[in-house]
Amino acid sequence: MLNQSANLQSFLNEAVHRYNVAGFIADDPISIPHRFSGLQDREITGFWTATLAWGQRKTIIQSANKLIDLMDGAPYDFIVNHLEEDRARFLDFKHRTFQATDTLWFLEFLQQFYRQNASLEHAFSRHLAPDAPTVEQALVGFHRDFFNHPYAPERTRKHVATPERGSTCKRLNMFLRWMVRRDAAGVDFGAWTNISPAQLLMPLDVHVERVARRMGLLRRKQTDWQAVLELTGNLRVFDPEDPVKYDFALFGLGILEKR
Repeated sequence: MLNQSANLQSFLNEAVHRYNVAGFIADDPISIPHRFSGLQDREITGFWTATLAWGQRKTIIQSANKLIDLMDGAPYDFIVNHLEEDRARFLDFKHRTFQATDTLWFLEFLQQFYRQNASLEHAFSRHLAPDAPTVEQALVGFHRDFFNHPYAPERTRKHVATPERGSTCKRLNMFLRWMVRRDAAGVDFGAWTNISPAQLLMPLDVHVERVARRMGLLRRKQTDWQAVLELTGNLRVFDPEDPVKYDFALFGLGILEKR
């Protein structure tokens, strides 16, 4: 593997340019929020799709499309205006261990939130100081708010991670990448402005982890929150303003390696 830091940076930058292209969208879960032009539609479908993002990408996309169909193809309008009896149609929805109880709580949280707030960005950014080095406190605060209700189901906590439990928070970090990062490629939306791309953290999945370890970018043995901080910190040396752009490189290289 590449030894010198400058060579590694150049190699990764080339991989970013290769994979951070419009052609990446179609086969990736990010294709789901790309179906919509409205901010809230993108937030709702992006958040929910990212939550379901484990397993084969094809299956994730199929499940997300089913959710959109259940929301009459208009997620924001449905979330804000649906009635209690409209939730019955979701009782048969499941994606691996994400089942009806989880679905109903997502509907409840999102409805209550959007009836009081214009953008899901506020659910994260209100917990984050402008000079915070990372989004850690945004994730902690979001998790606390998401379950801040006496009827919040305990089982759903496994689907919305938090750094307080040492989780990598892969799916939430991926969602934040989608909404915050901005560049000319247009894969990520760059729709949120109160969180900086410099504060983002790497979505650490099995493909990214494998490549990062081979390149010496990740040495921590445990795959946990500290590993996310270590990996992102090492990538921040290459680009302190946009370290998570290297998700495209590591993920893309990881997918190609897996034959």
